[in-house]
Amino acid sequence: MSGAADDGVPVLPGTDAPLAEGELVVLTDRKGRRYLLTLTSGGEWHSHAGLVPHEAFIGCDEGTTVRTNRNMEVTVLRPTREDFVLKMKRGAQVVYPKDQAMIVAAGDVRPGCTVVEAGAGSGALTLALLAAVGPSGRVVSFEHRDDHARVARRNVERFHGGPPDNWELHEGDVVEGLAGRRAHRVVLDLLEPWLVVPAVGDALAPGGLLVTYTPTVPQVMRTTERLWEDGRFSQVRTTETMVRGWDVDGLAVRPAHRMVAHTAFLTTARRVPSREEGGPPRPRRKADTGPGIVWGETAAEETPAGE
Repeated sequence: MSGAADDGVPVLPGTDAPLAEGELVVLTDRKGRRYLLTLTSGGEWHSHAGLVPHEAFIGCDEGTTVRTNRNMEVTVLRPTREDFVLKMKRGAQVVYPKDQAMIVAAGDVRPGCTVVEAGAGSGALTLALLAAVGPSGRVVSFEHRDDHARVARRNVERFHGGPPDNWELHEGDVVEGLAGRRAHRVVLDLLEPWLVVPAVGDALAPGGLLVTYTPTVPQVMRTTERLWEDGRFSQVRTTETMVRGWDVDGLAVRPAHRMVAHTAFLTTARRVPSREEGGPPRPRRKADTGPGIVWGETAAEETPAGE
């Protein structure tokens, strides 16, 4: 039995097929703890609450509950991308799912896009970008540190069951790597993204999008200043995303005691022609929280119906 479909792609969660040897699965215990493993013939899963031979999972349907030799229940499922990201081995801090979703949405990463990302880190964001661009798109990742590149490659290939055909991973400097390259989107998870802005302006055609992922306000300030100084970017905006869970137990409904608050700021910008390229002047404006105002430009006023 094989843990992948005939084309080598791992079986999707929710597929009506029993779990097979070689598949990646996630086990969940009664306290919600998750454990990631690959099913192997003769293998055993060990925990503080006992062990289970892998044969007890092989051939089961997703969602089956199995008991350890110490009578603890564990549920076996094929992992979602979120399961995998939260439990995979890491070389660098990962981009968490809440920010992955916002990067994909704010960057308009869609099937067919060519996306350049730097740095690859542990590969968490790479997985989200590959899912978004689909087989017709391409993700080109740059990672300056070879140890992080090794971890990213291992994680991406483990999740996909092998090297994805639409992914390139380069060990080296992204500024040098962008020279002569064209992309629809660029995503930067770097300590000093402002240093890459000129190269991004060369790689993006007008209409392309840049997204930067930075944890501190000084980084946001320097990145924003550099984008405006470059003269080829507009619609420069910065946001952060916070996710709060809720506990629901009958009529007892309340927000969870803990929430995923600040992780990083996302700064997005749109590549446009500079004045030297024939574009119009773009006077800067201060940030304004009023309706219809975007930092860096004035939105057109709405005309009342009938006028």
